[in-house]
Amino acid sequence: MPAVMPGIPAGSARPSALPVPVEPARTATGPRRAAAHIALWTTLQTALMAGLGFLITGPAREWWPVVHEDAVNEALERVRTGTLTTLSFIVSEAGNTATVVAVTSLVCLGLLLVPRAPRWREAGFLAAGVTLQSLVFLLITLTVDRHRPDVDRLDASPPTSSYTSGHTGAATALYAGLAVLVSSRMRGPWRRIVAGLFLLLPLLVALARLYRGMHHPTDVMGGLLNGSLSLLIVGRAILPLGETVDRPRAADTAMDTSGNGRVRLPTGAVVVVFNPLAVGTSTLAQLRTVLIKHGHPDACFRATTAADPGHGQTAAARAAGASLVVVCGGDGTVGAAADALAGSDIPLVVVPCGTGNLLARNLRLPLSPAAALDAALGGSVHRLDLGRIAGDGMRPLHFTAMAGAGLDAEVMRHTRSRAKSVIGWPAYALSVLRRLRSPRMTMTIRTDDAPAMRRTARMVLIANVGTVQGGISLVPAARPDDGLLDLLILDPHGPLDWLRLLAGLRRPAADASARTGTCVEYATFRRLTVDFDATQPREVDGDPVPNGRRLRADVCPGALAVLLPAEEN
Repeated sequence: MPAVMPGIPAGSARPSALPVPVEPARTATGPRRAAAHIALWTTLQTALMAGLGFLITGPAREWWPVVHEDAVNEALERVRTGTLTTLSFIVSEAGNTATVVAVTSLVCLGLLLVPRAPRWREAGFLAAGVTLQSLVFLLITLTVDRHRPDVDRLDASPPTSSYTSGHTGAATALYAGLAVLVSSRMRGPWRRIVAGLFLLLPLLVALARLYRGMHHPTDVMGGLLNGSLSLLIVGRAILPLGETVDRPRAADTAMDTSGNGRVRLPTGAVVVVFNPLAVGTSTLAQLRTVLIKHGHPDACFRATTAADPGHGQTAAARAAGASLVVVCGGDGTVGAAADALAGSDIPLVVVPCGTGNLLARNLRLPLSPAAALDAALGGSVHRLDLGRIAGDGMRPLHFTAMAGAGLDAEVMRHTRSRAKSVIGWPAYALSVLRRLRSPRMTMTIRTDDAPAMRRTARMVLIANVGTVQGGISLVPAARPDDGLLDLLILDPHGPLDWLRLLAGLRRPAADASARTGTCVEYATFRRLTVDFDATQPREVDGDPVPNGRRLRADVCPGALAVLLPAEEN
């Protein structure tokens, strides 16, 4: 049973629950610059791939593992069956030239025929990636001569060299390219599953080509590398840092993508603060359509920057007398905007576009940006609490979801943006696994007027909301409208404690009292001070802040006005 520390008892009556309902923007490079970028890096790619080919067929042909490649092909030849041969043919055809050309053409045509919003960059990215891979493949086969494996080959041998595998390279460029578009341009529960299946296809094609005796293992590895490099080069030129933000046309509503506050706002304007790394042009167009539907055709769009992730833009909107602020981004963007709006009566609309979206999940908002905005604009204003956190080396900040020190801050600091954009919030889980043996902290804790306590922990979490990704109720008692904050101290001492903890976290929130072990402690408070014996990593709403040895937290009851969807009957 988890320990409950002094302070306000975790099981005590809490105020009535809120009736909640179920770096700067980079524009795409210009055509000439993009072409020069692609030409330069394609030259280097060709030189690299050819150099690897000369190495494999020359000095390295007696090295491990090249010297053992024939054994791999011979082993696959010995396990052939009729069923496996048929399956390998089907999979191999997925990387055939005719298949790749047909699929690429159909997908690009579909992207260009999207009503009112043709996806020119997405189509160009896919077509250029496949074309570039093919060009480099042909140049390599003209310069590197390698015989095919000395086994019974199930396909007619084309005149090209065995190095690299053209089927594998083409499949990588096409299907991995589709995975990139699906993971970064689509939303919904099936997005990551579909992207994962697309990423699996090139690997299956590579295995099929080995099984059919058409290539050595290093040939298919070369194909995978060639296709991946082609996508990387084209993606950096056409789709820099994910979705791009176009310069608005004169006919569009006012938009400031520089984040410098130079757009003059009319009194009572609706301001949309958006993170351009998380919100693309298609999403902006959908949001604009929803705003027009609700009578806000003149909304002003303000982009965040690496230097100002949302506070300055929102503060400028507040100073100009905005009537509503719509925030499109992750928890960091929402937290920065909430910090600027703390104590005001200007309602905030949360439009989840990030990886975690903890506040949106706890408020049970739709996770589709357009749906979330549409539902909120048809709802009413509610007051939510904010946490206020300060410490040595950091300015005081308000937060909407969570803040903490230790393991969670290490995870936030070291989870790469690329991993989050590809697989979403599971990237955090993978980062946790790599840091389970992070050093234990020693600290002194003071809650409200309770006596000081000494504790050790892997993680200290201050929560305004309780549920995290995956539906896990990490801090079951936490609510964003009860006038209180909650403290979680996590201190597992070994693998068994971690297993018990993970099993307990999957229990329903109502059954949280059954969580096992002394490695979890909770406290509920209005004021908290934590003094660490050594400098610790810290985070606020998922964003790292400077390391330090102290955290001070206070609750600000009802400090934020939020526009929430109407309750369902």
